[in-house]
Amino acid sequence: MLIPSIDLMGGKIVQLVQGEKKALEFDDFNYWIKNFSEYPLVQLIDLDAAMGSGSNHELIAMITKQLPCQVGGGIRSLERAKELLAAGAKRVIFGSSLLKDGEINASLAQQCSAALGAERLTFAIDSRNGKISIRGWKENTAVDPFMMIDALQSYCSAFLYTHIDTEGTMSGFPLEVARKLRQATTKQMIVAGGICSTEEVQALGDMGIDAVVGMAIYTGKISS
Repeated sequence: MLIPSIDLMGGKIVQLVQGEKKALEFDDFNYWIKNFSEYPLVQLIDLDAAMGSGSNHELIAMITKQLPCQVGGGIRSLERAKELLAAGAKRVIFGSSLLKDGEINASLAQQCSAALGAERLTFAIDSRNGKISIRGWKENTAVDPFMMIDALQSYCSAFLYTHIDTEGTMSGFPLEVARKLRQATTKQMIVAGGICSTEEVQALGDMGIDAVVGMAIYTGKISS
């Protein structure tokens, strides 16, 4: 399954390269909402919230009323997750808050799963050079992605793995990494980072992996 990505920053839709350099910017929300209206799931990320520099909550509320979204970016508490679900999100994505003082924060995962249900939770695994990166990808950790999967898979319905090394580059997602991820859990596995063709989406689909696509859609390389 192809999952289109909408990344919000400064009140606009943007695409960043490796989470840093802004490559594209759009403010025609109606156009992209219409384009994505036939997809069973859209990924909606508040980059300002993820980086602790602001919020695009009103835009999120507007979009989630029109598209089936899993929403992430700066979700650090059960209360914030509840707000987003109340605003219309189908699922919420927890990321940086799943690590605390360099350790996996299984207690938060368990608390959210008990309160919201595992089916409404996606856990993000953002990886650079084989280790988890947090706080808008500004802070590196010593935690391995597979440690995260093993510790947290009881509490969520899906994992979202982003390969920061190729994110926004349209250079392709490393399929050998995808195979290892698929073998690590029976939960829904969603990957992102450099996916650039329908053939690649199909190859991932053949492994039982769903693909988040941003840059390739916004540049027209993959038709939406």
